Amino acid sequence: MNIPTLAKWRLALALSLPIALSGTIAPPTYSQGNGGSPLTVRADQQEADARTGIVTARGNVQVNFPSRNLQATSNQAQFFSNEQRLVLTGNVFVLQEGNSIRGEVVTYLIDEGLFVAQPLPERQVEAIYMIPENGNGQRPSAPAPPAIR
Repeated sequence: MNIPTLAKWRLALALSLPIALSGTIAPPTYSQGNGGSPLTVRADQQEADARTGIVTARGNVQVNFPSRNLQATSNQAQFFSNEQRLVLTGNVFVLQEGNSIRGEVVTYLIDEGLFVAQPLPERQVEAIYMIPENGNGQRPSAPAPPAIR
């Protein structure tokens, strides 16, 4: 029996993660368990492994995670649902609450709110932080930007 690729993909996603699809061209939305917040991933190609709970997206990847005010682009993304970990690879750009990170590999540990960024060999990671100021030029006490290791 030859099952079309799209049907296999949808079946694997349905078995591995809660998903919301509306129509045939809507991007998959992955939720973090019951009542979780949506993580939308758009890409040229996506596959999900029902056994491991790993979803892999390749080509022109766009990630939107509104509850964490996070947007990202990369060449590839892997969402490890069991560990609540998102690994972005290849020309990664992450934007969260005005702060940004550029690198070759950026891992986001969702439950910890922690980013781990790695550069290409002989290169560096770039992070830009928005530092709020009050009216007299003094920096108010504010929560720290997302942690990077």
